[in-house]
Amino acid sequence: MSQSVPSFEELLDSALHSAVHLEMRDIYSVDEEREHFAAWRQGGRADDPGSAQWRPWADLVRRTVGRGVVMRRARVVSEPVTEYIRYEHAGTSVNVGAGEQVRWLPRHRASDIALPGNDFWLIDDLVVRFNVFTGDGKAAEPQVNKDPSVIKLCASAFDAVWDRAVPHEDFEIV
Repeated sequence: MSQSVPSFEELLDSALHSAVHLEMRDIYSVDEEREHFAAWRQGGRADDPGSAQWRPWADLVRRTVGRGVVMRRARVVSEPVTEYIRYEHAGTSVNVGAGEQVRWLPRHRASDIALPGNDFWLIDDLVVRFNVFTGDGKAAEPQVNKDPSVIKLCASAFDAVWDRAVPHEDFEIV
């Protein structure tokens, strides 16, 4: 049931009540983060909300949350974590500061949760956008789906992960 895929801005602007995001990869290699990740590896900051990397996202989150939309992000991660997850963790204070709620779940605690095959955004329990990646972490063609059974799978997976996950401020990197 593939349809045209909205941008993140269109997707979040359409949200009325909730926007949840489940991330399950240990490495992402998306072009728009390459320079920022390399700078962080050299001792730079990953958590500057005013940086060119973060400002558009932080503004979008603040605008979305400001309309009363609850934004939650959960990350399922392997331990010990990869260098990329360390980078994500270092920058997550920007997400939280903008209004997202973020939790982390060690992968070994997710073995009995039915998870979809790809990361996703679920908006108002009405539409899901799957973020598809290649094996080496590069972004592939995203997919959008409104099938009620797919939405139910994504909602139950997210809720199960969220219930077990550790809030960002309490999650210690291993």
